[in-house]
Amino acid sequence: MSKPVITIDGECFSSLDEFYEHFQARALNGARWGTNLDAFNDVLRGGFGTPEDGFTLVWKHHKLSKDRLGYSETQRVLRKCVTTCHLENVASVINELKMAEACEGATVFDWLVEIIKDHGPGGSEHEDNVELILD
Repeated sequence: MSKPVITIDGECFSSLDEFYEHFQARALNGARWGTNLDAFNDVLRGGFGTPEDGFTLVWKHHKLSKDRLGYSETQRVLRKCVTTCHLENVASVINELKMAEACEGATVFDWLVEIIKDHGPGGSEHEDNVELILD
């Protein structure tokens, strides 16, 4: 039996916040959730609107998303994070921000892909049975 397929489209979002809204509409049937990276990780486990026994996530126009969720968006997200994160994490976030400003290190796109892949084959949460197809 094949897994359910959820399709997201990189043409439909330009920021991390818009990604969350798009994912919510496509994968969670509009169910409310925490709209942050930790909550995104949680919903991939199933039971928050996503299928319990795993699914295939097809990311259309992923190259466009890679550009839109690149260093500029990463800088925006990290600047916001510096003002809201726990005091113990400020130095680490500032370091990540400096790297993003130098166009080095992981981007928002990379963070999302890493989280998704962690729930699939070879990932630490592979039992969630989430397969990512970059289209």
